[in-house]
Amino acid sequence: MTTPEKTHPLSRRTFLRGVGVSMALPWLESVPVWGDDKPRNSASEAPVRFAALFSGNGFHSKEWWARGEGKGMELGKVLDPLKPHREKLLFLRGLYNQEALIGGIHSCQTGNLLTGAHLAPDGEIRSGISCDQVIAEKTKGATKVPSLVLGTEPSIAAIHKNYSMIYSSHISWSSATTPTPLELYPALAFDRLFRDEVGKADKSVLDAVREDATSYKNKVSTADRRRLDEYLSSVREVEQRIEQAGKGGRLQGWRPTLDKPDMKRPPDGIPQDIDQHMRLMCDILVLAFRTDTTRVCTLKLNNDHSSLRFPHLKVDYMIHHLLSHTDGADWLKVNQFFTEQVAYIAGKLDAVQEGERTLLDNSMILFCSSMMTGNHNNDQLPVVMVGRGGGRIKTGRVLDYLGKPNRKMCSLYLALMEKAGVRLNEFGDSKAPLAEI
Repeated sequence: MTTPEKTHPLSRRTFLRGVGVSMALPWLESVPVWGDDKPRNSASEAPVRFAALFSGNGFHSKEWWARGEGKGMELGKVLDPLKPHREKLLFLRGLYNQEALIGGIHSCQTGNLLTGAHLAPDGEIRSGISCDQVIAEKTKGATKVPSLVLGTEPSIAAIHKNYSMIYSSHISWSSATTPTPLELYPALAFDRLFRDEVGKADKSVLDAVREDATSYKNKVSTADRRRLDEYLSSVREVEQRIEQAGKGGRLQGWRPTLDKPDMKRPPDGIPQDIDQHMRLMCDILVLAFRTDTTRVCTLKLNNDHSSLRFPHLKVDYMIHHLLSHTDGADWLKVNQFFTEQVAYIAGKLDAVQEGERTLLDNSMILFCSSMMTGNHNNDQLPVVMVGRGGGRIKTGRVLDYLGKPNRKMCSLYLALMEKAGVRLNEFGDSKAPLAEI
């Protein structure tokens, strides 16, 4: 009599659990974490992740360019931080958003960046569902968090050139009239990934799941135990950095009359320093993808018409928006600071092995702005992709769409959504994906 084969006790949606906490697991070679019908001695294929990173007000007019291919690709100074990732990079020239050309600047150029929809004027708020949320809807049953929408600058409540500045503040839209709320607090974004009740836990995530993690280690291979230890250490590191965020005494942006606050900083808040704030959000994005807690993340590094300042870069103390009109050395330095965030994420993802590919190979990281330069020109947009979409995207190339009939941003989104398993006949103003992607 044949003995029935035992079902592997660790299924696709295995979580480490504790009081008030459920933590998804990273990719492991000895367990079919991603779940399908492959044999249990064969790790199944990791999913494709999508992230959109946005930088407002465009880039330096002379230093956003690329030419060549692969290791020999040359990059303009704005993109210099991405040089280590040239072989996994796509530079797309000439794409544009037709609906953003209808009149206004900033708000009218930004609110439909990921939707391609017609924006309602006169203070009304209406765009369309953004491509990130279309993917999130497809994957929401497979992950704990359908999508993570992060930001570092609060929304702007005003009217500019007859368009609501809510459009300047949001690129992710859950419905035509609902911009997806931005999470500005690193601690709450982190809690959303790992805690069952956000903001109500009073001890470390790792302390809560310690017993479950110890039991789990006995069920996986030696190599996977190392992966799990490494992953848990990275979670602890981010926790500790969140606890310390903003305690260095530096202040930026509007300068108060006091040299330092006359009351203790609240334990859960926004870091005072934009470099620290952005880096924490980048780490949270990486953790979210690494654990498959979500497969979709939108990180708005700043608003269009941004008021951020950058004292840590020792540049002119103008706000980001005004600095964008200077197009000088300080503006280039700020541009590079934003690109460094993309490069940091790419480096972190590329260091995580998922079977034969890295996490960066299994991701699509879009980096763009809603205008080419601070002069509001958007007849073509600055667009860079990093990652190979699960091996479905040939990278290390420059794709030039200037003068071609299909050069719509929404055609890019159709192509990227298809790589993520979402096949649509049309999206926004496009009915055909970019064939070269």
